[in-house]
Amino acid sequence: MNLALFDLDGTLLAIDSDHAFGEFMVRIGWADGEAFRRANDAFYAQYQAEKLDVAAYVRFATSAWRERTPQELVDVSRRFIDEVIRPSVDERTHALLRQHAEAGDRLAIVTATNEFVTRPIARLLGVDTLIATELQRDASGRVTGELQGVPSFREGKVARVDSWLAQQGLHVEDFERSFFYSDSTNDLALLERVSDPVATNPAPALERIARERGWPILRLFA
Repeated sequence: MNLALFDLDGTLLAIDSDHAFGEFMVRIGWADGEAFRRANDAFYAQYQAEKLDVAAYVRFATSAWRERTPQELVDVSRRFIDEVIRPSVDERTHALLRQHAEAGDRLAIVTATNEFVTRPIARLLGVDTLIATELQRDASGRVTGELQGVPSFREGKVARVDSWLAQQGLHVEDFERSFFYSDSTNDLALLERVSDPVATNPAPALERIARERGWPILRLFA
């Protein structure tokens, strides 16, 4: 059995689901239009510059919805999937996931985006294992705006993957081949951890590294 790990935003999706969810909050009136959009864009720029403060971003991003009722959250998540995510998934993404699933590989999506946004996306893509940034919840189950545990961002992705495998008595090295598909140099630590890194729809910085190191380059969408 091989191990197949996938980044989400910009890799399996043609959009950034975290940023897109913030835009969706503005569109449906749950967030203060221009002020929220400016802050959302600023955090996204930090991410692209590899300088994101994940804890600060989670506090900001969840502020738009964490006081809503459970039913409101279920409804808005469904709308987001139907209106924003589903149209952004290319058939080539489904084909790649099927290829690994049919080979009997162990699949996991490994994303810095929080689990509230991404768990429904993982279900849509048919991937059972999601390693995402976890959100702290209070005794009633309401999201507090703080992080729970290590965020799956940069080196944190390696720690979270290692922890997930360790719970099953496994290590990355136990697999004959280990793949990781990503578009970003934010994921360089995990790309260097696996036997088969694949630069997928790579940003220019990652494409340069991939060409220098002879890593394959995969384009799932234009």
